[in-house]
Amino acid sequence: MGQQTFEFLLLAMSALAVIVFVALYYVRAGYGMFHTPKWGLSVNNKLGWVLMEAPVFLVMLYLWWNSSVRFDAAPFLFFLLFELHYFQRSFIFPFLMKGKSRMPLAIMLMGVVFNVLNGLMQGEWLFYLAPEGLYTDAWLSTPSFWLGVILFFIGMGINLHSDSVIRHLRKPGDTRHYLPQKGMYRYVTSGNYFGELVEWIGFAVLTCSPAAWVFVLWTFANLAPRANSIRNRYREEFGKDAVGKKKRMIPFIY
Repeated sequence: MGQQTFEFLLLAMSALAVIVFVALYYVRAGYGMFHTPKWGLSVNNKLGWVLMEAPVFLVMLYLWWNSSVRFDAAPFLFFLLFELHYFQRSFIFPFLMKGKSRMPLAIMLMGVVFNVLNGLMQGEWLFYLAPEGLYTDAWLSTPSFWLGVILFFIGMGINLHSDSVIRHLRKPGDTRHYLPQKGMYRYVTSGNYFGELVEWIGFAVLTCSPAAWVFVLWTFANLAPRANSIRNRYREEFGKDAVGKKKRMIPFIY
């Protein structure tokens, strides 16, 4: 991919993120608690998650393996961190999910398209287009790298713990809904989304990659409206007093 093509991709993805952000305040993506037959054909939720998330793992793997810097220390660590998240998201998280939910085929396919494009954005910059000599071994001793690593793992920890809280709300055979209260859910109604946002901010800080910052924009654009819908759903189902002053996604802010 040439530099001009890459820059156009970043601009197009940024503009599309803004459009998606606005649209999702008016249209609920019909998966999870908002699944509805109106979205048409659907697939098993676990299968849908694997097929939707695995492409970015594979695209990143392909771009890394075919690059000349694949075993340079900094690019190799960037690769490992990115793949660590998506290995869990693609091949572990789906099989930990409980219930028999379904994912609309349309949403799965949109997720596949985004993940392929995101993998191209991240991998092209880190392994091909970054200025020569930028990601030397000295990069690993910079304050931004270590701050980013800390944020990345804090975000991952919050995300994994929040997912675990959601999974353990019900006992086997129970079909009722519950308001999560543990961990980050003491402060927001979508603790898992906050964790994911912090994680990718950390990745952007540790790489200083323009593509990574576009991904941060996309993460917020995709998750913030859904966090709003989830909070509204909880207030309808459990009452405003039960939800209290919890924010949607970012503690004390939003």
